[in-house]
Amino acid sequence: SDAGSQKERVVTEEEWLQKWEMGNIGFHKEQGHPLLKKYLDVLLNGRSGLRIFFPLCGKAVEMKWLADMGHNVVGVEVSEQAVKEFFSEHSLPYCEEPVPEISGAKMFQSTSGNISLYCCSIYDLSSLIVGKFDGVWDRGALVAVNPCDRQRYANLMINLVEKNSSYLLVTVSYDPNKHKGPPFYVPESEIKSLFG
Repeated sequence: SDAGSQKERVVTEEEWLQKWEMGNIGFHKEQGHPLLKKYLDVLLNGRSGLRIFFPLCGKAVEMKWLADMGHNVVGVEVSEQAVKEFFSEHSLPYCEEPVPEISGAKMFQSTSGNISLYCCSIYDLSSLIVGKFDGVWDRGALVAVNPCDRQRYANLMINLVEKNSSYLLVTVSYDPNKHKGPPFYVPESEIKSLFG
């Protein structure tokens, strides 16, 4: 269960942008993830009107699904192309504005106001900028983060959630010596040490 040859692997921001430009986005799912549907009750915990965070959101269809249920969705994605594709594929009008606290960052918000997507590095965000969240849907973020950045990522996520929040995390299990990632293999023991 060691991280094998993945421990030193680094995928740059440019490589992620290139994946979007080339349409090499096998990680994007056209249908909502079955595990979110299965564990929706755990995420919502009987509550309505939640603020739900999508780290490294891409153009996840679940964002619109949860917004249509009355939740407030906030995502972060480094690819502006992915963010714009999300809005156009769902025929959602939006406005775009700079994020004064983050150089070069933009925030794209649906005109209905219930979906806000930040286009920047996730590590540039803080609760002072985006507030705190009642729930997190981490379908492909932790497994996409470079192994050397996992602690930094986990610390950020812990700081972005309210005390009684729910965090749904999807990981993949395989022999890390046979695949260089991403998605990266994150053993359960490491998840426990990262998030407590």
